[in-house]
Amino acid sequence: MKKIQMVDLKGQYSKIKEAVDDSVLEVLDSTAYINGPKVHEFQKNLEHYLGVKHVIPCANGTDALQIAMMGLGLKPGDEVITADFTFAATVEVIALLQLTPVLVDVDPVTFNIDVDAVKKAITPKTKAIVPVHLFGMCANMEAIMSIAEDHNLYVIEDNAQAIGSNYTYSDGRKVKAGTIGHVASTSFFPSKNLGCYGDGGAIFTNNDDLAHTIRGIVNHGMYERYHHDVVGVNSRLDSIQAAILDIKLKNLDSYNKARLKAANAYDDAFKGNENIVTPFREPIENSHVFHQYTLRILNSDRDALVKHLNEQGIPCGVYYPIPLHRQKAYQDSRYNEADFKVTNQLVKEVISLPMHTELDDEQIEFITSTVIKFVNS
Repeated sequence: MKKIQMVDLKGQYSKIKEAVDDSVLEVLDSTAYINGPKVHEFQKNLEHYLGVKHVIPCANGTDALQIAMMGLGLKPGDEVITADFTFAATVEVIALLQLTPVLVDVDPVTFNIDVDAVKKAITPKTKAIVPVHLFGMCANMEAIMSIAEDHNLYVIEDNAQAIGSNYTYSDGRKVKAGTIGHVASTSFFPSKNLGCYGDGGAIFTNNDDLAHTIRGIVNHGMYERYHHDVVGVNSRLDSIQAAILDIKLKNLDSYNKARLKAANAYDDAFKGNENIVTPFREPIENSHVFHQYTLRILNSDRDALVKHLNEQGIPCGVYYPIPLHRQKAYQDSRYNEADFKVTNQLVKEVISLPMHTELDDEQIEFITSTVIKFVNS
C-alpha cells in the first residue's frame, strides 16, 4: 500500500503535469507575471463555471474576505455575524477592519451556521452575515437571504471550502455555492478542492457596481495608473498561479467526483456504527464536495484516536480544536457559554480523515478498519 497522505498533491500533479508545465512555461516566456493574459483567461472561465457575473482574483482567501467587506463599505463598530465553528480567518478580517464580530453557534447536523442563532444575534448595529460553507457543503442560504432581506443586511459567503458544490432552493432551482449572497470569497490554498501551487483567492459578485469597487481595491485603489480613487490594498493573483488554476478548473468536477467516491466508501464502512457519526449531506448531486471528511466520534476518546491513527501512519486533522469565542484574540464578555452548546461539543468529537482525489480502495479499507477497531474496543 502506498503511503497515506492527508492531501496527495504530488499524485494529483502527476496526472496533469504536462498541461501545467506547458502553461507555466507560457507565462515565463511572456514575462507577464502580474495581471497577465492567464489571469484574465482564468477569471472568465471561472465566471462561466460558477454562473456568476464577476470574478475578481486576488492574492489569497483571507484577502478575498477582507476586500469583500471593504467593498461593501462597512464601518468600524458595525456588527458582523458569523459562525463560531470555523477557521480564524473568517473572524480575523472582521477584527482587522475594526468591525465587531458576533459569533453564533452552528447546526449539530450540518456544522454550518445556525439560522435561529443568527436571528437572535441581530441588533440595530448588525450590518452583515458571513455564512461559512464548512467542509464542502452550503449553509442554509435560502433562510439566510430571507433574514438578510428582512433586516436589510449584507450576506458575504465564505466559500473557501465549498467551490463547485451545488445549493438547491426549495423550488428545485440549483446554483453554485458562492453565487447567492451579495458577495463571496474563496481561497485557492493548495489543499483546497481547487487549489494552486502557492497562495491565491477570489471574490465573486453579481453586482456590477460592487465588482467595480472591488477591482479598484485589489490594485491599490487604482482604475487608472497612479490615480487612486478608493483606499485599496495590494492583492493580485499572479499569472503563474492563474495558469495552474485554469488547468485544474477543467478538472474540478472530476476532482469532486473522486472525493465523493471516497466519501461514499467511508460512509459504507462506517454505516451502522453507533460510535461514529458520518457527515450529513443532501440527496442531491454535488451538495457536498468534501473538502474535508469529518466524523463525530461518540463514546470514545477522540484525542486518543488521533494519536493512534498517527502511530499507524494515518494522518488526520481536528478542524477545529478550540471555538473562536474561546480564542485569546476573540474573547468577549458578551459571550455566554450556554449559547455555544453545539460548538463546544463538536470540538471534543470531530476528526477529519484523509480526503483527496488520489485515495484508493486499499487505503480507505485500512483507514476505516483502523478507526472501527479503535472505537469498538
